[in-house]
Amino acid sequence: MREDFFLARSFRNLDDLNDQLRQWLDEVANARVHATTRRVVAEHFAEERPRPLPAGPFQATLRLERRITRDGMVSVDGNLYSVPDSTRRRTVEVHLLADELRIFEENRLVASHPVLEGRGHRRVAGWHRRPSWPASRPAGTSGPVLPIRAGETVACRPLAFYAAVAQRLAGEGRRS
Repeated sequence: MREDFFLARSFRNLDDLNDQLRQWLDEVANARVHATTRRVVAEHFAEERPRPLPAGPFQATLRLERRITRDGMVSVDGNLYSVPDSTRRRTVEVHLLADELRIFEENRLVASHPVLEGRGHRRVAGWHRRPSWPASRPAGTSGPVLPIRAGETVACRPLAFYAAVAQRLAGEGRRS
């Protein structure tokens, strides 16, 4: 097109350009015999044109391999998605569809999430985390129970325990 159509032509406006292009396509480009196929371009194109599109939507899947982070997350396109605590392997296969992200461990689906828009977001499915709190709530508490990770809780001990630790440390300090 650059050398055969545009070279040495001038156009008054966009409509004039379109008219000249249509005429060139009909009389020159599509009327010629193609050097490789040895067929008239317009005839060959007419044979290929009437193919209907598939009835259902096309599901394009991008397959990725990802490592699970220490806190049980998989990073895809700048966002983090949870996997169940029961996931044993450190490397999983991720299938990214237009609106859904699927995570597989040894060809078994272990998690499915809607695709997050943008970057820097985090999605944790509630059933992916094992509760680390007692099954019954302490009396007088309400609201959602948040999962607690190891190291985020402090054991409830009587004050006498801490007094004994302080006394022992004070005793060790005198000996040194």
